[in-house]
Amino acid sequence: MNVKPKKHLGQHFLKDLETCEKIANQVTFHRGCKRVLEVGPGMGALTDFLKSHDGIELFLVDIDAESIEYLHHKYPLMGDRIIYADFLRQDLTEIMGPEPFIVAGNFPYNISSQILFKCLEYRNQIPEIMGMFQKEVAVRIAEKPGTKEYGILSVFMQAFYDIEYCFTVDEHVFVPPPKVKSGVIRCTRNERQSLPCDEKLFMRVVKTAFQQRRKTLRNSIKSLTQDAQLPEKFVTQRPERLSVDDFIELTLFIEGLGSK
Repeated sequence: MNVKPKKHLGQHFLKDLETCEKIANQVTFHRGCKRVLEVGPGMGALTDFLKSHDGIELFLVDIDAESIEYLHHKYPLMGDRIIYADFLRQDLTEIMGPEPFIVAGNFPYNISSQILFKCLEYRNQIPEIMGMFQKEVAVRIAEKPGTKEYGILSVFMQAFYDIEYCFTVDEHVFVPPPKVKSGVIRCTRNERQSLPCDEKLFMRVVKTAFQQRRKTLRNSIKSLTQDAQLPEKFVTQRPERLSVDDFIELTLFIEGLGSK
């Protein structure tokens, strides 16, 4: 029995075992976590190598009924740890309980950013994310301030995770091969439990700034500052120059305007 990759699900199955092993070996089990949720396992190419780690408790979640049937045949002892569900719509505590867990996978490119936003919702329960993305997305997530690739997703992820770009994967190791290269990144939870500012306002500030990234902050976030003069350090800056801490400082400044 084989599973046919489905275009509408963005499926590109890994076929190269060396690549699968390399990805699995990048997992660091940050903070001693040994519970792993693999998203979109397909036919289990990566699963085989994740399972080989000592002491691991592995869960699989897939939206593809055909893949779920295949995985039950391939891993009969996993039982109810093979879950037929939409990761993006699932309450992850219903699958994983309240304990920490790592998220890993060869993520479908069409929902990879949404997967990360979902992980951010459960960030204090997810100490590590190990995943493969379209290369330009992986680069964007890992990029540091000062480059054109640095953007909204970079700031949101780096607020709570340390990001490392691990390696690039060529098109030919997939079935069917995608039209772009892929990039593998590791995200490990940093020590920031929460932001020292209003998180919803923080997200709004970041999004507003980058929506007009060619403008200076004085102009791009004018709608949020009530015509108040920005602190001098921000006046002529563009958003790609600001670190996470800078955006936090800017958000706190805007919060302060609301109390005046």
